[in-house]
Amino acid sequence: MKAGEAGHWGKDIRSDVHVWIEPRDRGGVDVVLESRVKTYYGESILSQSRDALEFLGVKQAQVSIHDEGALPFVISARIEAAAKRAGFGDKKTLPETIPIPASSARDRMRRARLYLPGNEPKYFVNAALHGADAIILDLEDSVHSAQKDAARILVRNALRSVDFGSCERMVRINQLPLGFDDLEEVIPESPDLILIPKVEGPDQVIEAGHRVEQIKSKCGLQRDIWLMPILESALGIENCFKIASASGQIAAITIGLEDYTADLGVVKTNFGTESFFARQRVVNAAHAAGVQAIDSVFGDVGDIEALKQWGRSSRALGFEGMGCIHPLQIPAIHAAYSPEPFEIEKALKIVAAFDEAQEKGLSVVSVGSKMVDPPVVARATRLVARARAMGLMSENAGS
Repeated sequence: MKAGEAGHWGKDIRSDVHVWIEPRDRGGVDVVLESRVKTYYGESILSQSRDALEFLGVKQAQVSIHDEGALPFVISARIEAAAKRAGFGDKKTLPETIPIPASSARDRMRRARLYLPGNEPKYFVNAALHGADAIILDLEDSVHSAQKDAARILVRNALRSVDFGSCERMVRINQLPLGFDDLEEVIPESPDLILIPKVEGPDQVIEAGHRVEQIKSKCGLQRDIWLMPILESALGIENCFKIASASGQIAAITIGLEDYTADLGVVKTNFGTESFFARQRVVNAAHAAGVQAIDSVFGDVGDIEALKQWGRSSRALGFEGMGCIHPLQIPAIHAAYSPEPFEIEKALKIVAAFDEAQEKGLSVVSVGSKMVDPPVVARATRLVARARAMGLMSENAGS
């Protein structure tokens, strides 16, 4: 028999709990609790812990719990992880679920997507307050290899219990095949989108998509769950159109510049010269496949001016959004991907001219002294719709 533990505790830890379980041959279950809030919530924590331990089949063990202000869904996740590590089967301690938001639209806005480390519950509860279009519960790079099992349980419970408001609920799984274990845990809890890291060919996307559909069928889920492959190598970039068009489940493709530049053996800069070719390939492939092109994260959190410049350049290339690693980056990203007032005004004139031409039965659209081609009208229409979705103009403006 071996002891199992999960979670964190200490003076710099908050919203987490450390659980240690040591099996024994006799004597039932003894639970010792240390908590900053023991006076107020000690009995509640003990009651929840004993119920969870009994459900998991922990009949004889010494249990030590150090609580740092964890919410019930975190306590359940840490007890389950510790129990499994101690050899007590594979049952799941599932907290009560909140109402599940409606499925995301395939083409919804994805300007700023905020990464949250999947094994750090302190970031989860207030994540929606930062106003990102999406949150990414990350099971890959931000989670130590020894904590992957505990993190996927925690993320699963967060999807059940945390209200992320209007944010799209994304999960970045681990590189396949380890990512299949992540899918088994998180798909039953109806995330909106799965990010697949280090994709180098269409087969990886197809395989992941099939596994998602199998789990959905097993759980009776009818909702859409979208995929976003992350291209992070020279080979992935060479295959980007094959990847982008591999499945109707794909909503977007994105590029991971840290791994891509490492693969090339070059230094990643704030100017992006070294990745310009790859980013153009991603944009072109995405548009050819009819999916969104999403840019990489900007790693220099302290340089907001450089981020703004990157974002404006990114939008000019054809990207529709990017990832971010700190809430301070969100306003700058949203501003960078928003059309300027002069762009909106010009688009409204083009749409109005098109509508007038349609009413008159004319096939030619003109704005001032210039003839306007159908693709320009289509682009103007999309820009107006995007500006309305961003709240930059009223619903009635231009109508």
